[in-house]
Amino acid sequence: MGSEDLERFCLLEPDARRLLEVAFERLKLSAWAVSRILRVSRTVADLDGSDGIRASHVAESIQYRRLDRRA
Repeated sequence: MGSEDLERFCLLEPDARRLLEVAFERLKLSAWAVSRILRVSRTVADLDGSDGIRASHVAESIQYRRLDRRA
C-alpha cells in the first residue's frame, strides 16, 4: 500500500488521529513506523468490520509493534 493508498483507505477517526500523533511524539516514531501502524490499523479495523479506523484499532496496532520490538 503506497502513500496515496494510505490516505485513501486509512481514514482515521479524530480520536485515532490524536492517539497516533501522541504515539509519534512520545515513542519517537519514524514516518515508516507510522505507515506500518496505519497499515496494521486498517487490517484490525477490517477484522472488526469497521469502515473507519478507531482509536482502539490504532492502540492495538501500537501494542503489536511494541511486542514485536521486544522479541
